[in-house]
Amino acid sequence: MKNILLSTLSVLLLISLAGCQSSLTGDSYSRSEARKMQRVEYGIVEYLRPVKIEGTKTPIGSATGAAVGGVAASTIGSGKGRTIATVLGAVAGGVAGAAVEESVTRRQGVEITVRKDNSELISVVQEVSSSVPFYVGDRVRILTINGTVRIAQ
Repeated sequence: MKNILLSTLSVLLLISLAGCQSSLTGDSYSRSEARKMQRVEYGIVEYLRPVKIEGTKTPIGSATGAAVGGVAASTIGSGKGRTIATVLGAVAGGVAGAAVEESVTRRQGVEITVRKDNSELISVVQEVSSSVPFYVGDRVRILTINGTVRIAQ
């Protein structure tokens, strides 16, 4: 019975972490950005550099990990030993859950340096998109909406 509960909690952890993911590619928009006017500028890609975009760090990962760790450790020992094991399991599970969340939501990004048509040099980091690769020398659009900047072809 406890193994079923532990397995269920583990699956719920993975599902909740998947729900935390949001795309940071240049071709993804939030609902609030849809149908809003954007400022459009043009430029040429001068430099590309691969970067890592760190994952999310919300209470969801640590809370779910703590629950899973506490339940798993509650099967150890009896009396005060079980209580201590449960507390330690919850703490260790919380730390592990936070690390899992950050790892699962980490993304490969690209820093795109663009020389705008007005000669201004800017740099934007966004998630790598396999459907829209960038190359040095590409003519690109610089899209700005509510302070969010995207580079698009």
